[in-house]
Amino acid sequence: MAPISPIRKFVNPELVYGIGALGLAGQYARSYGARRLLVVSDPGVIAAGWTGRVITSLDEAGMESVLFSAISPNPRESEVMCGAELYGAAGCDAIVVIGGGSPMDCAKGIGIVSTNNCHILECEGVDRVVHPMPPLICIPTTAGSAADVSQFAIITNSTQRVKIAIISKSTVPDVALIDPQTTTTMDAHLTTCTGMDALVHAMEAYVSNASSPLTDLHALQAVRLISSNLVTAITEPCNLVARDAMMLASLEAGLAFSNASLGAVHAMAHSLGGFYDLPHGECNSMLLDHVVEYNFPTAVERYRDIAAAMGIAASDLAPAECLAALTGAIRKFRAIAGITTTLSSAGVMPENIPALAQKAMKDACMVTNPRRPTAQDIEAIYEKAL
Repeated sequence: MAPISPIRKFVNPELVYGIGALGLAGQYARSYGARRLLVVSDPGVIAAGWTGRVITSLDEAGMESVLFSAISPNPRESEVMCGAELYGAAGCDAIVVIGGGSPMDCAKGIGIVSTNNCHILECEGVDRVVHPMPPLICIPTTAGSAADVSQFAIITNSTQRVKIAIISKSTVPDVALIDPQTTTTMDAHLTTCTGMDALVHAMEAYVSNASSPLTDLHALQAVRLISSNLVTAITEPCNLVARDAMMLASLEAGLAFSNASLGAVHAMAHSLGGFYDLPHGECNSMLLDHVVEYNFPTAVERYRDIAAAMGIAASDLAPAECLAALTGAIRKFRAIAGITTTLSSAGVMPENIPALAQKAMKDACMVTNPRRPTAQDIEAIYEKAL
């Protein structure tokens, strides 16, 4: 008999999913009583035309808007503070963000600063956001970060060269308008990186020591969808069936990790990405199989379930055979998707590994890793990934 489930909370925003959801931005802004919205986006999404369509929706609903797009791929604390300054100076009363994880994390940071009158770096950690944000409408254009449904915001501390995690139910958006068609303008590399990020979200949520039956359902379904559809989404960018499946996978993985949290892969990737300014999904991909190998003895049956969700006949395998099959499948899938980079080829220097490990150990995601590592353990994982 399975043990009785412990108390777990589960939070998510209102969700509207499907082609055409983007066009509801104005309707939702009006329902929140907004008059002037800060529209947060980035140059790539603007060039693709999605930002303009959101602004048109706001215009048609009688809303005024102010555009903020000075955002890096790994948003910095200075960009958050600039956005918050514009929000206040322009007299905005709500935020709509259209883009991937970077604009959405930056928009969350802007909202936090605007209502808490603080510097964004003061909010690092769990439940450090005192006052709710202004109304926030998220419209994702990538299938990976799931910042549109999560209670996470990841911001780069450029002085310390590390990404910080802000985790609070105050950062959960009011509504996510999830339109799979917006992902058709992603290039192959971005599709790969964001898809691998979603895969790691799902895997880490499933083995997290804060997992629950609710998060388990979403996590395993995300693994199944990504394993079956990511390669098609990469090779056939306008294939809406594959794009829809990947967007749904991103959503399910987001609902899982937002409520079960993550683990060592993300803690190490935050340290790595902040120090070297590398793409987040690529960092996750380079580390995943090595962390699975480290964690496996503590969560054998959980990883067996993940292997099965990836299509591996794992039920009758001995633990060592299951580990070999799973890590082999991860490496093969990563290579087919187009990520063959190692840490050393990405520019990581061995002499920086101790500092990277120390920063990773302080990351909030490390708390829910199924196996509690030492700094020396983390150093060894980085070294294997070189």
